[in-house]
Amino acid sequence: MRFHQAVTFLPVDQGMALARAADDQGYAGVYLSDHMFFPRERTSRYTYSTADDGAPGFGDHWDPDTHWPDPICFIAALAAVTSRLQFTTGVYVAPARDLVTVAKQVGTVAVLSGGRINLGVGVGWSKEEFDATGQDFATRGRRLDDMIPALRALWGGGWVEYHGSHYEVPAMRMEPSPGRPVPILGGGHSAPAFRRAATLCDGWIAAGAYKVEEAQSYLGQLAEARKRAGTEEAPFSIFLSLWERPDLDLYRRFEEDHGVTDFLCAPGLTARVDPGAPAQEQLRARLDASARFAELVVAKAG
Repeated sequence: MRFHQAVTFLPVDQGMALARAADDQGYAGVYLSDHMFFPRERTSRYTYSTADDGAPGFGDHWDPDTHWPDPICFIAALAAVTSRLQFTTGVYVAPARDLVTVAKQVGTVAVLSGGRINLGVGVGWSKEEFDATGQDFATRGRRLDDMIPALRALWGGGWVEYHGSHYEVPAMRMEPSPGRPVPILGGGHSAPAFRRAATLCDGWIAAGAYKVEEAQSYLGQLAEARKRAGTEEAPFSIFLSLWERPDLDLYRRFEEDHGVTDFLCAPGLTARVDPGAPAQEQLRARLDASARFAELVVAKAG
């Protein structure tokens, strides 16, 4: 059982400080989300929104001032100031970028970090981002299905090439190449997302935080998808976030009953912080919350 702390929505400098603290406090890793920009005009609906206008369901955390550093760049910086942490994208909207750029950036940061990256990928929901990068929004799911094996091929080292349904890459060398395979986690809780994780990925990562009953339902669907794919016995990581009070016994039940290997948590984000307080006071509150969670949960999890 491992715990990974979110630095999503936080000012970049506070995310850096929390990662350095988490490295010392026993967390297994840090996870980061992905958006390129906040559009002034949004017509896209957030996939899991419950709002009438389809707005993302992140409350006060989602506004034009929210920091969204590029996660691959951010991981490179965090890896330089930490020694143990594993970095997981939850999730990286890979099909909003071109294949070769994704392969190059992720492969490079895998080398620089000593292999401390898990690439959690998803199809995304913001058409505005795809339009801005010139990538086709309508085919994003099918392209991601083809991108996953293409990335593995391009990270192979030496002369590599790929010939798929959406991507055609002639022989090339892309160095430096990762010394070991980059784990790819499929994100989302739709039927296509479970199918993608079960058939193409090394694991699954939750799309948001779930109540217990929701989590049990989704993990059941994931198990069924793995059974249909014939991959239920293969090594597989499951990254889960629970919308519940921290409870070590609850975490252990999910580990034992559903094979959850990694838990996502956000003590720094959910800390009681006075929004009008100076930045250093806000950071101190978040660091204190991170330390408490580490003491009460992480250390006792073994």
